[in-house]
Amino acid sequence: MITIKNTVNASLDKVWNFWNTPEHITKWSFASPDWHTPYAETDLREGGKFKSTMAAKDGSMSFDFGGEFTLVKPNEALSYVMGDGRKVEITFTKTADGVEIIESFDPETQNPEEMQRAGWQAILDNFKSYVEAN
Repeated sequence: MITIKNTVNASLDKVWNFWNTPEHITKWSFASPDWHTPYAETDLREGGKFKSTMAAKDGSMSFDFGGEFTLVKPNEALSYVMGDGRKVEITFTKTADGVEIIESFDPETQNPEEMQRAGWQAILDNFKSYVEAN
């Protein structure tokens, strides 16, 4: 698995809410400024599904990112299986500096692991910036 992390200077309730609410997901879930997430839906329960559409702002490319939740522990942890069978585990831990988010995911085989790590880290960094600014 590849693991990334960041600490968000906000309350645990706010971090959990912004991570899981479609109206917020559409504002932070992209790796670079030339991309966006125009659509997101979430059924936040074990066995529930989620989907986000990630798209280049110029309209040249888009794809759906989704899966099914296998673990939902509010304000603590999420796990899910993506559509292609890869697994993701996320923990949310309150610290003196805010909320530490640790996200571990199975890599795919088409792109180098370092590229995947950088892309997922950029999305997590966008999340931190969005939460702290709002």
